Amino acid sequence: MLEGSARRPDGARLRFQLEGDRGNPVLLLLQGQTNSHVWWRRLRGDFTDRFLTVTFDYRGSGSTEVPEPGSAEDIEWTVELFADDAAAVLRALGRQRVAVYGTSMGGRIAQHLAIRHPELVDRLVLACTTAGGELATPRSVEVQRILVDHDKVRRRQAVFDLFYRPEWTAAHGGYAGAPTDLLGDPTMPKWAAKRHFLVSAEHSSGNNLSAVTAPTLVLHGTDDRFTPVVDAEVLTERLPNARLEVIAEGRHGFFDEFRDTVVPLVRQHVTS
Repeated sequence: MLEGSARRPDGARLRFQLEGDRGNPVLLLLQGQTNSHVWWRRLRGDFTDRFLTVTFDYRGSGSTEVPEPGSAEDIEWTVELFADDAAAVLRALGRQRVAVYGTSMGGRIAQHLAIRHPELVDRLVLACTTAGGELATPRSVEVQRILVDHDKVRRRQAVFDLFYRPEWTAAHGGYAGAPTDLLGDPTMPKWAAKRHFLVSAEHSSGNNLSAVTAPTLVLHGTDDRFTPVVDAEVLTERLPNARLEVIAEGRHGFFDEFRDTVVPLVRQHVTS
């Protein structure tokens, strides 16, 4: 895997990762909140035969460097800023008209990337995500309690169950042994994690979705309690050129658990 960096006006240094043939079309992969590019570690290989896959570590995650909190250079983190960061990575590579595959908060960022930088986005895939704002369905009280549970072991097991069916977790080593690539960057400081939650929570794209010109595939799992499937239906209705594929029994990590079904859908859309 090759690595590089892109400088931003506030002094942030975004670390990006490349895998695949540099002569191939680009597929930009955008991960969920409080995660680095490791989110895609086991998944990007499904696309490297056809694409140059590009990831980057969001502000506060992985190897990306940002100004110290409270310093003169420190700026507010927003989903629009993260979308501009993604655009800066693509421009540092000299690429435009790329395919973008965003999952969870990465789907929020992908929406704003397509809205703010339409010249960069040729095809769009939005998985387990939402338009946010008034168009979003609030999480249940039970899910909110899971996310703030002070018992780390209990919280970890409950989050596994939000992402995967119990049978998948059991088949991959149980709670202690199953892959944790989607469950957060353990190196992320608490202040950065809090900012990620605000970035995700304050996202709202509903009034601007009609401006998205890229053909869009919306993917969701029927059993996603983290982001209910009705959010995908709303997204599809608001986007001018979108279609929806719903994966039966899929939870928030359905694109990993059901990758044998999901990957062909994504590949067909971004190469059509």
